[in-house]
Amino acid sequence: MNLENKMSFEELKENKSDIKRIFFYRICGTGMGACACLLKGQGFDIEGGDNKFYPPMSQYLETTGIKTLNLTEMDSNYLKEFDLIVVGNVVPRDSDDAKIIESCGTKYISFPGALGALVLCDQNVVGITGTHGKTTTTYFLTQMFENMGMTPGYFIGGVMEGRAPSRLGDGSYFFIESDEYDSAYFEKISKFRLYSMDHLILTSLEYDHADIFENIEQIKDEFRELFVQVKGRYIFCQDYIENENLASEISVNELIFYGNKTEMGPTNIRIENNKTLFDVRYKGEIIPFKTNIIGNHNILNITSGIIFALSEGIPQEKIKSSVNFLSLVKRRQEFRGQFGKSVVIDDFAHHPKAVEVTILAIKDNYPNKKLIVVMEPNSATARSSIFQAEFTTSLNIADEVFVTKLPRATTAKGAENLDLTKMVLDLERCNTPAKIINNLVELLAELSKYKGSENVILILSNGTCLGLWQSSFVDELEKPSR
Repeated sequence: MNLENKMSFEELKENKSDIKRIFFYRICGTGMGACACLLKGQGFDIEGGDNKFYPPMSQYLETTGIKTLNLTEMDSNYLKEFDLIVVGNVVPRDSDDAKIIESCGTKYISFPGALGALVLCDQNVVGITGTHGKTTTTYFLTQMFENMGMTPGYFIGGVMEGRAPSRLGDGSYFFIESDEYDSAYFEKISKFRLYSMDHLILTSLEYDHADIFENIEQIKDEFRELFVQVKGRYIFCQDYIENENLASEISVNELIFYGNKTEMGPTNIRIENNKTLFDVRYKGEIIPFKTNIIGNHNILNITSGIIFALSEGIPQEKIKSSVNFLSLVKRRQEFRGQFGKSVVIDDFAHHPKAVEVTILAIKDNYPNKKLIVVMEPNSATARSSIFQAEFTTSLNIADEVFVTKLPRATTAKGAENLDLTKMVLDLERCNTPAKIINNLVELLAELSKYKGSENVILILSNGTCLGLWQSSFVDELEKPSR
């Protein structure tokens, strides 16, 4: 690996004025495409390349005017024409792509490094971190502050109806989904360490990304490095023991806990007329809120935004009205239509805790229906034996379960593959009917048995679920008014 032309965050920040033309290597990733669009808005001349261009990012890039090309159409000589190459974290170490990048003579950096040095260092950045809820919470905060008359900047790693994945905003706030995944093959630190955060929200912390981290302590080490940088407000959900453990290690001016275990709340959560009502206690006062969003985990996410707004001195009435109607990112409890007369919900959940809270939220929303869950173990951690027992416990809340075959062997460190046969047997011992699904034909055949109005079909996958979302199943879905 040749690091001669690797550019650091500090170096790029100091030499920002020298950068005019930037090439995004593997631009079609969600984060890469969003970053490219932000830098184009900053006045940089942006181009990008990738091996394949998939919607929705490919469609969005077409609307931006950013020139894109297939990487097979260019060589290292083409890259010499640029001042900087931004490298996506899907580029593997020792690959042909890495060799081209390192040999062309142009300076290169990870996309979190470019984003932090060229955009975020001049913003009032609120980073939303945690194992669960980052995307949703970032989107909630963005909408809340928009509903209060502001135009915050944002960077969200999800698809939102009628909205770009990023925006610079008016400088008042910049909300960014801040994940702990590696920055690049040459920069093995969490992305969030490069985001120049002023304030930090920690929704949750559990073991995940087993292809990168061997244990929870390695993830906590990344947060420990982050704490050295963040000088503003810390807002932690106390429902997670590791959040509490980390909080005990830091000394900051303002650390606020929220959660079901705290006096602050949210408390008194109940559903009335398809709305969720709940209370938040702030500085001794109980403040009632109402929102269209369902699910205890989502109310926790909204509460973190409420607390941040309150701590910024924003009037209660403005905050109350800001949460009345909020939208979810696509693939988060997304109503996809009716299959016959059954309701079909699509959700990104792929960690046992996320599976559990999503199932509970759907059961709250459809209390009198039978819940059929289809889960595709797709991520490296989900495909592993690490959460064998936890997945079984989470799925046991459903009325019936289908689990799809593993798409490939796990790359989790020191773990075996998830044992689907054992999972099915364990579920059946708990009186939850379960079955392994090997291909799309089998899945379609099973789902065709649940077209009645008494059913809800919940698809849990951060992938395509055996190609279900590209199949004839989608064409059969109808979207009547709810």
